[in-house]
Amino acid sequence: MQKIFGTKSTPSKKALLLGAGFVVKPTLTQLSEKGVEVTVACRTLESAQKLCKDVKNTKAISLDVENAEALDAEVDKVDVAISLIPYTFHPLVIKSAIRKKKDVVTTSYTSPAMVELEKDIKEAGITVMNEIGLDPGIDHLYAVKTIDEVHKAGGKIKSFLSYCGGLPAPEASTNPLGYKFSWSARGMLLALGNNAKFYREGKVEDVSGHDLMSVAKSYATGYTGFAFVAYPNRDSTPFREKYQIPEASTIIRGTLRYAGFPELIRCIVDIGFLSQDPQDFLKPSSSEPIKWKDATAKILTATSSSEQDLTWAISSKHTFSDTDQKTRILAGLRWLGLFSSDPIIPRSSPLDTLCATLEKKMAYEEGERDLVFLQHKFEIEHQDGKHETRTSTLCEYGDPEGYSAMAKLVGLPCAVAVMQVLAGKMAKGLLAPYTPEVCDPLRKELLEVYGIDMIERTVA
Repeated sequence: MQKIFGTKSTPSKKALLLGAGFVVKPTLTQLSEKGVEVTVACRTLESAQKLCKDVKNTKAISLDVENAEALDAEVDKVDVAISLIPYTFHPLVIKSAIRKKKDVVTTSYTSPAMVELEKDIKEAGITVMNEIGLDPGIDHLYAVKTIDEVHKAGGKIKSFLSYCGGLPAPEASTNPLGYKFSWSARGMLLALGNNAKFYREGKVEDVSGHDLMSVAKSYATGYTGFAFVAYPNRDSTPFREKYQIPEASTIIRGTLRYAGFPELIRCIVDIGFLSQDPQDFLKPSSSEPIKWKDATAKILTATSSSEQDLTWAISSKHTFSDTDQKTRILAGLRWLGLFSSDPIIPRSSPLDTLCATLEKKMAYEEGERDLVFLQHKFEIEHQDGKHETRTSTLCEYGDPEGYSAMAKLVGLPCAVAVMQVLAGKMAKGLLAPYTPEVCDPLRKELLEVYGIDMIERTVA
């Protein structure tokens, strides 16, 4: 390793790390400790300098990835580009890497725009490794492990469920949604509007984004201390082919939240607060922002901003299952401040104006921990005809004095993948961790070096 990453006779490997998000620091720190020289590039120099502070072997620069000439100049100086910016920008980075014949690593799903570049990637003789964070990432490593073991033993995967939740630790789940933000609220809320598609008992089921919260169900993980609900996330159907389980009649990948989350979100959807349509009364201006209760009245088209009229308007747009649920949901909306005289933080649309308030009211407080809970559940038919239900579970808490669980579990797998790419251990081409050949070395290093593991249990 020392020979690969720098001695007196061989220069150190170099990486360009693009991004300023919370997962960047664990990746940066690990690469630095391995002797990789890392250039951290953000739109603003200040953001890059903040990340590089007290981290050896680093340099901060300002870079706009939409400036192809500037991007090419920086990519040309390094051995690998690590793209931790929004996924829509990854193709720009990959095109630059193709031009300069450099490798790329991302934690994002392989997008159609990336697939369009596959031929050029192969012709350039480079590695573009995607989907190596937490979800996607660690989830793949352990799904592939169990599926491969079962298949080699002559068994079949009859059902595959995979759910992941990034949440506040139970003692920090101190609001009606049981959720807190360490990043932009917008991304989470927009994800709630995505359609879902999956296999259930041999049939394809579709759920519209509007109805997503209505299909959320209590989910038994085998860890009775957690009261989770689960709902499907986007399109799970391609994973029958990606995981090579054509025999599986049920395949669902989804999200975990604490109980109470879906009901409150469904009401917020029904009353129009996730609308992205600009409204004049929500636009920033030089005048004093309107009160939340007045904004709520306008969004609901209520007769007045009194709490009684707002409640009536909500009841006309959303159906409550019973009086207890109505009381809980209205208490949640009240806690969010939607009936209050507090001024809004105007952001043009109901969605963005709500986001501004959520980020203020639902941020992690000092000393609070986050929790990542990831679980696969396999229904297995063994070669001898016996059936088994097996779970594979990762439960990780953040360190208030160090990294959050989410940052650690996204950033460290990324760093390990980068090191393997730099060491020439990855194949060339457009890659993602869907085969034992790719997954096994990554999983082994994450376990042996960082103690990151998914624990398997037979539960039935």
